[in-house]
Amino acid sequence: MALSDKQKGVMRGMATAAAFVVITLAIAILWRPTALLPATDAPGARLGWAAAWLLGPALCLLLSIGRLAGQRFHTPEDIDGSGLTTGSERAHVLQAIIQNTLEQTLLAALVWGACAMLLPFGWLAAIPAATLLFVVGRILFAWGYVRGAPGRALGFALTFYGTAALALIAVIAAAGQLLDL
Repeated sequence: MALSDKQKGVMRGMATAAAFVVITLAIAILWRPTALLPATDAPGARLGWAAAWLLGPALCLLLSIGRLAGQRFHTPEDIDGSGLTTGSERAHVLQAIIQNTLEQTLLAALVWGACAMLLPFGWLAAIPAATLLFVVGRILFAWGYVRGAPGRALGFALTFYGTAALALIAVIAAAGQLLDL
């Protein structure tokens, strides 16, 4: 079965993102920049530190919500909200961006919180790296959304693959801890 041009575009975005994610996380884990690590290895310090890095995804969500709020305020057909109107095409796009950003933010919060407690101390530098991937990914996703699936693929995959890679690392770390018991 031959792939459509859109499918090929999505695959290019996914492959590019996968390479960036592997390189970015590998650099963070191997380099272990002390400026990006918690001050101490205490559980509370780890969680507080991870919470600070979750501000990146939270701000992406906040900005996405703010963009739609501004659209609704300035557009008569959108001002009553999606529950009362069909809304403009732009409002639909902004709502879709919010929905995806909300999903990605929740996933990141769960995974990064688990990573903060499960990963070896030096590996925690992967969380700031994932924050960078998340923020850049959300910008590219929002910017490319109106160009369809190929236009948003790189941004989506940067966001998702960074979190998915950390989830896999956390599961391996948790399994290792369980086997040590």
